[in-house]
Amino acid sequence: MDDKEILGHIGGLVGEEHTLLEAAGADGLDEAQERRLASLEASLDQCWDLLRQRRARRHAGLDPDAAEARDTDTVEHYRQ
Repeated sequence: MDDKEILGHIGGLVGEEHTLLEAAGADGLDEAQERRLASLEASLDQCWDLLRQRRARRHAGLDPDAAEARDTDTVEHYRQ
């Protein structure tokens, strides 16, 4: 997946996230929606991490295609 494809995937995930949150309204999210939201957030973190890896590799003169998506546990527990 190249940078443009990753950004397109991010856009789709963000769109779904916004749709889910808008549909929840004042009553909040039900249990299934909460699980889906958590899944979307984890997928977004993985996509952003992959994009950062690709950009860093390119900046270092390395092949960006050698970057690999990391597991959810890794990207969810980064220190900010």
